[in-house]
Amino acid sequence: MVKRYRSRIRIYYEILEVVCSEGRALPTRILYQANLSHERLQRYLGELKKVGAIKEIAEGGKRTYEITPKGLKLLKKLRDMLDFLEALGLPS
Repeated sequence: MVKRYRSRIRIYYEILEVVCSEGRALPTRILYQANLSHERLQRYLGELKKVGAIKEIAEGGKRTYEITPKGLKLLKKLRDMLDFLEALGLPS
């Protein structure tokens, strides 16, 4: 049995999907729905914040994440790219 690993692109896509669908997503929610370890989640959230795809909101001692307009564009492009790869029969 061959174990398939997710690409970075797929992981970015899944994180952005969760944040977009939740409106404001708690890190725990993203962690579970994107199936990531805490360490990996922090790394990917940091990368997405750095490029301006998501923003972190701290309220009452809790952190939540929101997708930005730039993040919505990125999400659409990633979705199109993953659909294209799937149509070609290539792994994503």
